[in-house]
Amino acid sequence: MRKLKLQVQMTLDGFVAGPEGQLDWMWASGVPDEAGMQKVIELADSCDTILLGRKMTREFIDYWENVVDTQPDSPEQPLAQRMVNMHKIAFSRTQTSIKGRNLEVENGDLATAIQALKAEPGKDIMVYGGANFVSSLISLNLIDEYYIFSNPIAIGNGLSIFKEKKLLKLESSTSYKGGKILNKYLPV
Repeated sequence: MRKLKLQVQMTLDGFVAGPEGQLDWMWASGVPDEAGMQKVIELADSCDTILLGRKMTREFIDYWENVVDTQPDSPEQPLAQRMVNMHKIAFSRTQTSIKGRNLEVENGDLATAIQALKAEPGKDIMVYGGANFVSSLISLNLIDEYYIFSNPIAIGNGLSIFKEKKLLKLESSTSYKGGKILNKYLPV
């Protein structure tokens, strides 16, 4: 059975975005981190499907397709190619189609759809967000591995993915240049 992996950037005070979804804090250190980027690529390569919440989908698709199409010299190009070429499923209760390469929309019951995806042959499945979508996956106990990049910044207020107590087991921890720490957790 395939695993559902969550990869997320988080502040020291536990937020995945600012109150209005702001992500500017992710680049606050200004220190390029090739090892961290390589780990993100390695995690992406372990998967063949990306899950997205509807609210995040448009920004995700537009960003990565723009990097692929207009920024051939970007250091993000290797990751962008993967993000654009990988099969993506956007979960939505309100939309039946969203424009984007290799993108389909799923309108069915979340738990049923995820269990069906996990039962299919293939590599693992990655979810990047958004916050409400990830919260739903966590609440339904559908995440098999948590990859949380802890950023050395506190923002005081924002969007959290944890809405209730959740006991996790730390499996590994890796620090990166610029102060980020990747903690891999498993559900207990």
